[in-house]
Amino acid sequence: MKALVTGANGFTSSYLIKNLLDKGYTIKGLVRKTSNLDLIKDLNVELAYVDLAKDEISDEVMKDIDVVYHVGAAYRTEGVPEKYFWDVNVEGTRKLLVAAKKAGVKKFIHCSTVGVQGEIKNPPAKETHPFNPGDYYQESKLDGEELALKFFKEEGLKGTVVRPVGIYGPGDTRFLKLFKMINNGKFKMIGNGEVLYHLTFVEDLVEGFVLAGESEKANNEVFTIGGDGYLTLNELVAKIAKILDKNVSKIKIPVWPVWTAGALCELICKPLGISPPIFRRRIEFFVKDRAFDITKAKSLLNYNPKINLDEGLKRTADWYKENNLL
Repeated sequence: MKALVTGANGFTSSYLIKNLLDKGYTIKGLVRKTSNLDLIKDLNVELAYVDLAKDEISDEVMKDIDVVYHVGAAYRTEGVPEKYFWDVNVEGTRKLLVAAKKAGVKKFIHCSTVGVQGEIKNPPAKETHPFNPGDYYQESKLDGEELALKFFKEEGLKGTVVRPVGIYGPGDTRFLKLFKMINNGKFKMIGNGEVLYHLTFVEDLVEGFVLAGESEKANNEVFTIGGDGYLTLNELVAKIAKILDKNVSKIKIPVWPVWTAGALCELICKPLGISPPIFRRRIEFFVKDRAFDITKAKSLLNYNPKINLDEGLKRTADWYKENNLL
């Protein structure tokens, strides 16, 4: 089997490529000419250079490809116009779908996000939970997801949508700031800390991708791929603090002053082309419930996350330390 992985140089894609190589796949990776290739420099990957925001997909890119794993996306990129998210996450997806259909690709796995459902009311959320995207990125990913599902049904291309939950693991820096603040004793909880949060160790996530790619039961379906269970933000912080052997301040900061400060920073900084020091989006981490039901993936894909949260957090913390990030 030959797989095309988009955004091949990214954190999740690099783990997906390792998983596929271990299973005997041949891999072609789609990257931009300006991409940093450090994460895949030692992997046996044939590279194709395409910018999904502006390039067409040539016949050569899809030649002999059996399955496409479309992971690449514009992810909350700062300093770009709103339209850029749709150019990559919707129009880029459309170009890949058309090219895959033309080339006779057997399966197309589209990576969406649980962010299309926004804040979760009455958690945990199943795949059928109402949509409620909260920013440009999530809105564009919803449009991309709906485009893919429509294409699968109308054009007869076998395909699946996967919505990852809170990806983390060695190599990721998304949660580094949280680990750093706990490690240096500067962490203060914003709000009461009782919101729910759900994480997925990256190795489990990419196994879910591969299961979706290899299962006929996955065709025209949407799957939430997450870790086995969720917890409160207070509990998550306590686990990280225990791993780092640090104490956490019991002081809790009210939400509204920080939210207001974020709004003012965005109002002042964005017209000047400056990245605001505080984003309201980052405050959402402290105030919105995000917990999900992964029963569908377990029952139809035989998905079974193997890395529990304690082990995953320790592996992540150890990687941060080994790379002098903490």
